[in-house]
Amino acid sequence: MREYSSFEEINTELRTLDLKRKIALEELRSLQYDVKESLQPSAWVTTALKATRKYGILLLVRKIFR
Repeated sequence: MREYSSFEEINTELRTLDLKRKIALEELRSLQYDVKESLQPSAWVTTALKATRKYGILLLVRKIFR
């Protein structure tokens, strides 16, 4: 446990902790937004189309070289 020698040190520490708490809350809000965006159906469709395109190109290359 930290010992303080003045009220100024206590107030400074409290301000620092308050700012750290606010930063952590903003980071959580940002992560919440990112998760919400990644779970949207449009993101799934885009991912599925990319995977299908890669698989289709692979099949096409296989057919060409057979």
